[in-house]
Amino acid sequence: MMMPDKLLFLPGALGRMDFWRPAAGLIRCPAQSIHIGWPGFGPTPAEPDVNGIEDLVARVVKQLDRPCALIAQSMGGVVAIRAALARPEHVTHLVLAATSGGLDISGLGAQDWREVVRKDFPTLPDWFLNDRQDLTGQLSQLRMPSLLLWGDADAISPVLVGQKLAQHLPRADLHIFEGADHDLAYTHAAEVAALIDQHICATRT
Repeated sequence: MMMPDKLLFLPGALGRMDFWRPAAGLIRCPAQSIHIGWPGFGPTPAEPDVNGIEDLVARVVKQLDRPCALIAQSMGGVVAIRAALARPEHVTHLVLAATSGGLDISGLGAQDWREVVRKDFPTLPDWFLNDRQDLTGQLSQLRMPSLLLWGDADAISPVLVGQKLAQHLPRADLHIFEGADHDLAYTHAAEVAALIDQHICATRT
């Protein structure tokens, strides 16, 4: 497996482009770091041609012009999975934190976060709340190494979700953080950065 030329950091539904910066600043991998924002989410202004998840996927796919690692949290993980399915030849590694990854997670104890987000963040686009495409049957196509990061105190994406995702991704390594919540990649930045470095370097040829 080759080393990535770019590290693409994808935020969750709140569009926090600062979410991955603490960990990104500690990653030693000599690749360009790019923090992607979602138009209409958080600090990124809305754009008229972004009206659905597939529009976000297209923006990430456009960045996959050379070997890249996709590093994503929560909703960003769904976008990362779809982008990797579209251009697997240019995705060297996946790092997914606290995400459904496009799985059907009903019955896995996940808290229904959609109405909470709709109430607390009324200015966010509502189309992403209705996206329920099940990618389970396609995950076996993703043969790049995948690092899965989960917190055992996360009610939105419980450990059972990470375990199910690990069963479907052919080369997945699941790491569980004791006491960590949905924002573990931000609150445990130093540990996350070390794991990402190990993940990328350990699979280098």
